[in-house]
Amino acid sequence: MAKHLAQLVVAGLQVVGRAFAKALRQEIAASQAAAQRAGGGAAGARHSAANQKLGMTLEEAKQILNVEELDPERIQKNYEYLFNINDKSKGGSFYIQSKVVRAKERVDKELEEVVTAKEQQQRKDTTQDGNT
Repeated sequence: MAKHLAQLVVAGLQVVGRAFAKALRQEIAASQAAAQRAGGGAAGARHSAANQKLGMTLEEAKQILNVEELDPERIQKNYEYLFNINDKSKGGSFYIQSKVVRAKERVDKELEEVVTAKEQQQRKDTTQDGNT
């Protein structure tokens, strides 16, 4: 009886171990694919890190806020509307309201990175103009 129980435990551990290894490989592959979609290299790594930190992709955030482009005015308008309409005191959903807040944070992070990239490019252009 004990022998059969031990074999059952070992078989179960093997199944769990294989499933864990497969899930880990899939997560690594998904992470690498996300970094590639984001442009690869340092920019892709930053984009992927933002997705991980904020728990949401930029595409998902844009869908939640119902925007297609990164237009700060439109984003703010949609955010305020969705936040207010989902207020718990008005019968809204706290869960949806929190998703709206997270989406706004993710879009704001992307806008911040775009502004930073533009500033760096301007500095680089100014430096190159000064050297010629």
